[in-house]
Amino acid sequence: MLRDWHVLSDHAQLTLSRQAMRRAAETIAEQAELLAQEIELGTLDDRGGPEALRLLAAVVRVGGEGEATPVSGRA
Repeated sequence: MLRDWHVLSDHAQLTLSRQAMRRAAETIAEQAELLAQEIELGTLDDRGGPEALRLLAAVVRVGGEGEATPVSGRA
C-alpha cells in the first residue's frame, strides 16, 4: 500500500489526507456526543462530562473547518 501512495500525485495525496483528517475529526466528535448522551441517560457516571464532551466535539469540528494551507520551504 505504501508503494501505491507514492504513485499518487502530490495533489491527490493532499486531497486524500485532508479527507481522512476530516473523517477522523468527525468520528471523534460523534463519539464525544454519544458519550455525553450516555452520561445524561445515566449509563455512565456523570462527573461533569457531558458539557466537556460537547465542548470537545465543537472544538474538533471547528478545527476541521479551516483549510490547511501547505507551506513550502526548508526548516
